Amino acid sequence: MARRIGSRYTAHQILGRGSAGTVWLGEGPEGPVAVKLLREDLSSDQELVGRFVQERTALLGLEHPHVVSVRDLVVDGNDLALVMDLVRGTDLRTRLDRERRLAPEAAVAIVADVADGLAAAHAAGVVHRDVKPENVLLDMQGPLGPGGSHRALLTDFGVAKLIDTPRRTRATKIIGTPDYLAPEIVEGLPPRASVDIYALATVLYELLAGFTPFGGGHPGAVLRRHVTETVVPLPGIPDELWQLLVQCLAKAPASRLRASELGARLRELLPLLAGMPPLDVDEPDPESAEDTGEDLQPSGTAPAAGEPVRRRGAVPLVPGARPADSNRDTHTSMRVPGPDELAGGARGTARAPRAAGARRPGSARNRTITRRRRLTVAVAAVILAAAGVGTWLAVTEDAPPLPEDTRNSAPAAP
Repeated sequence: MARRIGSRYTAHQILGRGSAGTVWLGEGPEGPVAVKLLREDLSSDQELVGRFVQERTALLGLEHPHVVSVRDLVVDGNDLALVMDLVRGTDLRTRLDRERRLAPEAAVAIVADVADGLAAAHAAGVVHRDVKPENVLLDMQGPLGPGGSHRALLTDFGVAKLIDTPRRTRATKIIGTPDYLAPEIVEGLPPRASVDIYALATVLYELLAGFTPFGGGHPGAVLRRHVTETVVPLPGIPDELWQLLVQCLAKAPASRLRASELGARLRELLPLLAGMPPLDVDEPDPESAEDTGEDLQPSGTAPAAGEPVRRRGAVPLVPGARPADSNRDTHTSMRVPGPDELAGGARGTARAPRAAGARRPGSARNRTITRRRRLTVAVAAVILAAAGVGTWLAVTEDAPPLPEDTRNSAPAAP
């Protein structure tokens, strides 16, 4: 059913839903558009509406081939909407869910596109703050790029900043998607351009491996890993690409590349990656049984018939909160962990990738198998011991009687 958005636009059908709002296929004076209608609780927040209008100039001025341009901002009664270019295609999360992981050449080409878009945004003073596959759109109408990749465009600029107002999020809260949060955000520092680089490097790791480097299990454990753990190498990728990933996943923001540098370096590596197949690695075992008590669905595996797919990262970080969508929730509100929690280590949360079919030492699955083996050995030992006693008794019963003078060697009592 069509609905009017302001005086210039008409929304015809829903294209998708997210935690910040609903995206509609719309029509405007210049043709088809995408209209992101923000949630009603956001439109009723007068402080946020004021901030929305203040950001108008920055959002409307961001023009780049790898950025979904915002054409208009609408504030009309209960409607608060961003009118954007319509991209004929799908988002990167949908492709990743379908293929699990991409060939390195295609993955690097897509991330290089996004890095170029981020470079333009950062030059304009805009930090995205929520870079993840859901916010990368693939243009299916344009020509194919390296490795058969489609042109990638980054969308939802400014949404995280709009929602993260001082009144809505106090100093003890942070906003974002757990798998892609830079360590400095977890520690409560203000987000700078370098947080986008960390998130984009996490996306590249995920495109190559099929899972994020620090994700899995309870979101609190995910946050701790971002701060305390180092990324584990992926087998099978060139060292030049790995060193680039490590630099952009550095804990210290100043150690990371700038977006323009990252895009240029990635494009230099494309000839080296031509023809490489997707990596053959298995996802680390999820720690869901220990961390959340739920059996979360690992990526790349099919759920049982009639059972909904539950992905890592959709677990709310605030007790009693509900994720707004079944995918990795955007703008999840969470408490900033204390120094003692961050220094507590990450028992049982190592994220070491492994060759296909191999078990990860220290995982819940590996510990279960080890306990079963020990139990089997113990039972076998008991059975063997019992069998040995039985054999001894049988031999003793069948043996000929001893001579009278040798049956008891003890001296007779005086």
